[in-house]
Amino acid sequence: MRLSREIRAYLAPSAAPDGGNGWAGRPVSDGLDPFVVIRAVLDGPVGADTGFVCNITEVDRVLRGDVLELLRRMRRDGRAVAPPLIELAHAAAERFPAPLRLIELELSSSPYTRYRWVAGASGMIYVTQSFEFSASHRLHSPRLSESENFTVFGKCANPSGHGHNYVLEVAVGGEPDAHGRIVELARLDRAVRERVIDAFDHKHLNLDCPEFAALNPTVENIARVIWDKLDGALPATLHKVRLYETPKTFAEYAGKGV
Repeated sequence: MRLSREIRAYLAPSAAPDGGNGWAGRPVSDGLDPFVVIRAVLDGPVGADTGFVCNITEVDRVLRGDVLELLRRMRRDGRAVAPPLIELAHAAAERFPAPLRLIELELSSSPYTRYRWVAGASGMIYVTQSFEFSASHRLHSPRLSESENFTVFGKCANPSGHGHNYVLEVAVGGEPDAHGRIVELARLDRAVRERVIDAFDHKHLNLDCPEFAALNPTVENIARVIWDKLDGALPATLHKVRLYETPKTFAEYAGKGV
């Protein structure tokens, strides 16, 4: 059984970071903004008496104790996120009694950037950066008749199309470099914007983008196209892309049919 718990905390008295970072804002932050979210995933048996994997007050005690104190020092000293996250994960793991196991620790260092440690992945850290773009499309298959298209795709088959505000999450992975960073976020931001956002934003995907001239632009197909456009073109190893078509619907792709 797995149990997830997150805490939210301020690392500084002021909640207004220099530069006004917001959702996919400018400038890109490589460090910790004052407001952070920490999420732990624990694995263990369900207690026969309590029905708990772990009492969440115990999880909060660990996360709000040494973990938060280390994060405050890290922000004060201007340290990169990745090495302390590995330190945090190992320190937190030691504080949970067997048979509990900490299997993931994720830190949202800003509203649009997440760092994730996974047990068994050695020194690997995954970094997820969020982006957004608006585009219109029409769902239509030339293999189907017009009536069949409307049966399958409903209103989404209307000839003039319809629009979405897409949210794209790009996850890369690697071991910290000599400066403690997995990737320079400004370079990642620039690469994704040049290869994906600028190509798709405020476009009619079927009509304006050659990638979808003969490919139905479903959220699944768009995610796969984005992977192909980014794979091998980023300043770190691409791990996964996740594309939200709406807050309730997303597709994710990690290559090789995954």
